[in-house]
Amino acid sequence: MTITAGVDIGTGAVKAALFDVDGDNVKWLARESFRIRRRDPMQLGEEALDGVIEQAGLNRDDVAYIATTGEGETAPFHTGHFYSMTTHARGAIYLDPHATAALDVGALHGRAIRIDNRGKVLGYKMTSQCASGTGQFLENIARYLGIAQDEIGELSRQADNPEKVSGICAVLAETDVINMVSRGITAPNIVKGIHLSMAGRLAKLLKAIKAVDGLVMVTGGLALDEGLLEALKEEMATQKNEVVIRNHPDSAYAGAIGAALWGAFRHDKLSQLGQLAEAS
Repeated sequence: MTITAGVDIGTGAVKAALFDVDGDNVKWLARESFRIRRRDPMQLGEEALDGVIEQAGLNRDDVAYIATTGEGETAPFHTGHFYSMTTHARGAIYLDPHATAALDVGALHGRAIRIDNRGKVLGYKMTSQCASGTGQFLENIARYLGIAQDEIGELSRQADNPEKVSGICAVLAETDVINMVSRGITAPNIVKGIHLSMAGRLAKLLKAIKAVDGLVMVTGGLALDEGLLEALKEEMATQKNEVVIRNHPDSAYAGAIGAALWGAFRHDKLSQLGQLAEAS
């Protein structure tokens, strides 16, 4: 039995997951999530870590490996760090073993990752830093329109005549939205248009990694935005791409999940090496 923790320090939120790993038997013990909201991400990471340990009724000394991902490389509490591309890949496989690709849609980027059945990365492609297909951009637009972020998905699904934003740059896209408001375009049609524009860019990433069939697991902060998910499915149908787009109630935790599971794998390998060294 090995207790491992994964802490995903993102741009918009911090997530933590605690696992009990015994060979192929994997048990998820606890999870915690905090929106950053101008707070110290490293401090929130430590609070999230303490939170999952407390939920499980354990002490920090009981945790064999604490793995960070995202922006957590300099976190003082970590045992090791894994790149977010590899953690989201492993997390996607945990959430659905049939996944052949992960589509990580976070606060500052979108990223398509082709994976094998063990969660190994076979190829990836990500949006440019300026691209408007990000969670931060969508959050800014929601604030401008005066709607709550958790209302975005439902509003999008009410659209009857969506209008896409034309700019690939977030600043230009926001200008588009301001013009739409001045022309009387409704909030549902604006939001659905943004979702369709984002879906078009994300679809290009999937095409770039040759994800043309199989199951794509959507992960990251926007994974539970049902409006975006619907737009992605529509875009796949338009392109006659046969991939199945799916999310999971725990999709936002994919990075933390993957970090914890890769941490268990690394701990096991290091333990074996230690045993070999002692034997020699």
